[in-house]
Amino acid sequence: MANYKANYLSLAQMISDNTTHKTVSILGCGWFGLALAKKLIGSNYTVKGSTTSQGKLAILQVENIQPFLVNFTAEAVVADPRFFEADTLFICIPPKRNSTELLDYPQKINSILTAAKDKSKHVVLISSTSVHADENKIVNETSEPHPDTDSGKVVLAAEILFKQLLPENCTVIRFAGLIGPDRNPGRFFAGKSNVPNGLAPVNLIHQTDAVGIAIKLLEKQAFGRTYNACSPNHPAKMEFYTNAAKSTGLAAPDFIAEKKDWKIVESINVPEFLGYKFEVGI
Repeated sequence: MANYKANYLSLAQMISDNTTHKTVSILGCGWFGLALAKKLIGSNYTVKGSTTSQGKLAILQVENIQPFLVNFTAEAVVADPRFFEADTLFICIPPKRNSTELLDYPQKINSILTAAKDKSKHVVLISSTSVHADENKIVNETSEPHPDTDSGKVVLAAEILFKQLLPENCTVIRFAGLIGPDRNPGRFFAGKSNVPNGLAPVNLIHQTDAVGIAIKLLEKQAFGRTYNACSPNHPAKMEFYTNAAKSTGLAAPDFIAEKKDWKIVESINVPEFLGYKFEVGI
């Protein structure tokens, strides 16, 4: 009887483990968020997706994503509170390029976190490796960020705010430059001449691996850390972008063979805590 009870409890625990974190809310179903949502739906997750556009609600519904209209400002979030009721909330909204909205970014994150408090069990902030300046060195999750761009500064401010508000419930994924469908890197410098810094290493990640890392995080339930999400391959800028242009039939750029400002983004947490193996080479 004791063995039966032990086996029953073990089975119940296995079932419980396999059903945790199965409801995911994705705030911002843009280029990355929508790709993540589709992959999660295919893995039998319940997915709630947000958009600020009334017209996009039908697109989400067609993909079997529960659609929610969510609008947010620095002051407040206007949304059905049920959107935030999830095992995991992904915040996938990069700062806007407009200077006024750019500076409001940390306050918007604050509004979102306030709306999600006590509703989302885990919160994942999609951030950027732009929190690290080009300081001619290798950086990882233990490196102190020193952003030198406006976007990098507001992203880091949002990260700091996030960790202050939810110290035990925060996970940050910092993406390197995102490439993949509809983001052909061959177009970036095609046909240009005298492009500087041609020998600097690139820091990129393909959409497939960006989504893969997010899903591995859910599978491993490895919350509460910061993850640098960047391909381990770092070819020189001139090599990568010349090959990318040629492979898509575009005019090859002309780079200056020099190595001025650069960085190499590495991760110690992705291999250690997620065990993720990159699928797409750079």
